[in-house]
Amino acid sequence: MIKYDKLWATMKKKGITQYALYTKYKISRSLLQRLRNNQSITTHNLNLLCNILNCNIEDICEFIKDEDFDEAYK
Repeated sequence: MIKYDKLWATMKKKGITQYALYTKYKISRSLLQRLRNNQSITTHNLNLLCNILNCNIEDICEFIKDEDFDEAYK
């Protein structure tokens, strides 16, 4: 699973709000909702967020192995 918890901390550190992403940078509300729910987004959107926040991808998201992955692929 890809989690975006680090995104919110990076945004706070950089002083960029969700409102600014929506109004100034034209990030859609549906993308913000996907991020809040740790749903999949495109690499294009990851690239866009890295450019907006002037940060690395690891400042936005992290990989956490799904607990049931090994069982599903035995």
